[in-house]
Amino acid sequence: MKPIRIGILGYGNLGRGVELSVRQNPDMELVGVFTRRDPSQVALVDSAVPVYLLDKLETMTNEIDVVIMCGGSATDLPVQTPKYAKLFHVVDSFDTHANIPEHFAKVDQSAKEGGKVAMISIGWDPGLFSLNRMMAEAVLPQGKNYTFWGKGVSQGHSDAIRRIEGVLDGKQYTIPVEAALEAVRGGSNPELTTRQKHRRECFVVAAEGADQARIEQQIKNMPKYFSDYDTTVHFISQEELKKNHSGIPHGGRVIHTGKTGVNGEHTHVMEYSIRLDSNPEFTASVLVAYARAAYRLAQEQATGAKTIFDVAPAYLSAKPVEELRATLL
Repeated sequence: MKPIRIGILGYGNLGRGVELSVRQNPDMELVGVFTRRDPSQVALVDSAVPVYLLDKLETMTNEIDVVIMCGGSATDLPVQTPKYAKLFHVVDSFDTHANIPEHFAKVDQSAKEGGKVAMISIGWDPGLFSLNRMMAEAVLPQGKNYTFWGKGVSQGHSDAIRRIEGVLDGKQYTIPVEAALEAVRGGSNPELTTRQKHRRECFVVAAEGADQARIEQQIKNMPKYFSDYDTTVHFISQEELKKNHSGIPHGGRVIHTGKTGVNGEHTHVMEYSIRLDSNPEFTASVLVAYARAAYRLAQEQATGAKTIFDVAPAYLSAKPVEELRATLL
């Protein structure tokens, strides 16, 4: 069987993770990386894989089966995914939860016009966590879902810190509040505010002479990012940031508590958790598995946008379904 031919659009931390993941899947082949940057400045792990300017992608519709989109949700994916879904089967990690319905509608129209399959919002949240929330609600409808993120680096919040005048660099960690976690695990179905569920911890490198008090207040009062949370700001040196905060770990958990019994006398707690050394490499691994699913759906003449809810689990695995039944069922 010929390998699934993969193209990568964009090559940052996520693109590098996709490259590494494709290398671990013998049923896949990385055809090329496509970027708006100077291709000579993009260093892949495998130097034999070609790097092209983005314009080249549109000329390779007969050479690539699935394009994995590695741009940002804020500006890149809302434009790129609908555009390329007309030409290729695609998978993206669009993660702005509130805008997913709008993004789905645009991508669905494009993919159907091109006769392609487009997987959107694939990753771990949205993605694997979404699937676990849905399954828990289906199994225990008389219950409640809770999602906790961290401890881990939020790349979007870290970027927001770095945009503040006087900040040279910074990292932000999202951290669950342990008291809230234990209350949920106890099955009492507490009502929790945003502030009660998570706190934020920031490590900031300020420019020499910068007003640290102003920077701290700008961070703590930043709407949508920090103002709804208890936030701690530490000012440290660039050397300390590099030594102690250079990684991109993350994780989280979905907890569902539900009741069964004639009078709801029995309490059940379902919990799904992940702990990640590298958020982008794990997210990339999820994208690659769903690239396989997109290809298989396309072989069955499916078209249009799909989410994680629309894919049978067997479509993700490189193993034959007979082996799955014999070894994992």
